[in-house]
Amino acid sequence: MVDNRYATALVISCVLSILATVYLSVAVGTQHWYIYTSPSVRGESNASELRTLQEEFISGEFDEKMYSDSLFRLNGTLGLWWRCVLVPTDTHWYKEPDPKMEMECVSFTLSQQFTPKYKEPGNHNSGEDLIRTYLWRCQFLLPLVSLGLVVLGGIIGICACICRSLSPTLGIGVLHLLAGLCTLATVCCYLAGMDLLHRVSVLPDKVDGSLGWSLYLALISSPLHMMAAALLVWAARSHSQNYYRMTAYRVA
Repeated sequence: MVDNRYATALVISCVLSILATVYLSVAVGTQHWYIYTSPSVRGESNASELRTLQEEFISGEFDEKMYSDSLFRLNGTLGLWWRCVLVPTDTHWYKEPDPKMEMECVSFTLSQQFTPKYKEPGNHNSGEDLIRTYLWRCQFLLPLVSLGLVVLGGIIGICACICRSLSPTLGIGVLHLLAGLCTLATVCCYLAGMDLLHRVSVLPDKVDGSLGWSLYLALISSPLHMMAAALLVWAARSHSQNYYRMTAYRVA
């Protein structure tokens, strides 16, 4: 028989776990981790240059400098698996006071995720930047590890419910704690990687960068996982202590 306090803690931890998993899944699948804001362009010469950047971004060869320059100049957004630019739908958009814009996105392939970063973006002769390379790899691997840990914890939890046992609750709590730490590490790796990218890249004048809502969703999911872990660990420890006390009382 499960005490009402433990049942309440388990229900709350399940709700927190589901919310955290949904937030993290949405964050991983969207591109609004970092947002660039570029000044509006006027003049046919500048428009032609931006059109070239757009074509290279969509169909050109994968190159960090190329897509970074497009992100800087075309109000780009960068996520873990997507990179997007804001482009006009009309050919003569630069003549209009308020042109209609649309978002065009390109996904990172698995091989591109493992592509090494260089000390000078785009210059393969400058040598590999190991710090940026491994920060990039960690930022897309760690959220997958986090989601995997939560799924594993959910499977164990379902089995525990079927068996009507609270014994695996401590292990499930530890899995959620590790998931929260992995998510927090993802955000840290991403922020560190973007800071290093901006140090080795030259941002055009009047281009501003800001953190997007996808990153904040991932950041929120981390403490939610940790709170779920704390409740699960408390329920497991308290139930275990009460069980031993009851056992000792019956023996006495």
